[in-house]
Amino acid sequence: MFNKFIKHFLVLMLLTAICSCAAARQDIKVEQESVEPGSYVTFKGTEYKLLGTPVAVGEQIPPARLVDSLTLQETDLSEMKGEVLFISIVPSVDTKVCEAQTHYLGEEGDKLPAGVKRITVSRDLPFAHKRFAEEAKLTDILYLSDYKSGNFGMSMGLLADGLMLLARSVIIVDQEGVIRYIQVVPEMTHLPDMEAAFKKVERLVN
Repeated sequence: MFNKFIKHFLVLMLLTAICSCAAARQDIKVEQESVEPGSYVTFKGTEYKLLGTPVAVGEQIPPARLVDSLTLQETDLSEMKGEVLFISIVPSVDTKVCEAQTHYLGEEGDKLPAGVKRITVSRDLPFAHKRFAEEAKLTDILYLSDYKSGNFGMSMGLLADGLMLLARSVIIVDQEGVIRYIQVVPEMTHLPDMEAAFKKVERLVN
């Protein structure tokens, strides 16, 4: 009887956490618009130039070294072939909007077809990624850190000058390493249109 009570309690806690995350997302504006890499974004109305070499749909994703936050080994997205890459780029997982974006990727992204690798990239330290993944129970996402030099952000035209954080974005790369979808959110406190990105992924896989 006690074990049954514990089981029901844990299920209730899980449902409460999921509902809380969904409620939090409803309070944040979802942005359908996009700006070009290498242009400008705003953060709470203040404009920031995006540094680096802008990428575009139809181009190969450029080489850039990132750190796998679980293994602490360097990795390169341009070398990941054979799967569709859903790359969710956030300024920091320790903020409300970034947390909501990553929960969306982890929870709603479970519905995506096989052959899709879900990835979160930010300039957070690997230890912050690891802590977040464990606390949020979102360990099926690949967390990559651009903390060393912002090399990934510069290679994509997504490093916000002054803030030195990555612009909130979603990038989808096909099985051959070609960029097929880009949304760079104009105002960094808004969420990207994750549903539109999911639909693009489904078309690439099916």
